Amino acid sequence: MSYYRRKFRESVTIHRSRLRRFLTKVENNPPVLLDDYADEVDKEVWTEVNCLACSNCCRVMTPTYDFQDLRRISSHLGMTIKAFKQKWLFKNRKGEWMNVNRPCQFLDRKTNMCNIYEIRPKDCAEFPHLTKKKMAEYMHLHKANVQYCPATFRMVEKLMERLRSVVG
Repeated sequence: MSYYRRKFRESVTIHRSRLRRFLTKVENNPPVLLDDYADEVDKEVWTEVNCLACSNCCRVMTPTYDFQDLRRISSHLGMTIKAFKQKWLFKNRKGEWMNVNRPCQFLDRKTNMCNIYEIRPKDCAEFPHLTKKKMAEYMHLHKANVQYCPATFRMVEKLMERLRSVVG
């Protein structure tokens, strides 16, 4: 395990509960300017976090694949959608297609780069969903991702600093 991921894991162990409690408070009573704060924090986070130093999302999580993802990726690989699903995916209880294995089959573990980056699943392209929608609508996702993604972790820490007087 890389030094970066090891340090992140240590921080998560120490702070996860506190960060999740904060997110629950914000979720239950969102401050008026929450989305403005989130936009500010988003810009700061991406100057501090290097996804290629981590790739934790590709190592411990799995994207969901929609039909467009399946069509695009299987075509790129010269496979039928059926063959692609049989080789690498399973259908979960919700009916979503997900990777059978972790780390992701498309992760180059030496470089932490995605072998299909240009055509990766939409779920991967949008991860970690920091400012994808209104912040209050994605609190449940941030609560889940805070333990896997350094960008989400830093975003929550920075929001805590900014909202300390508002949320308490």
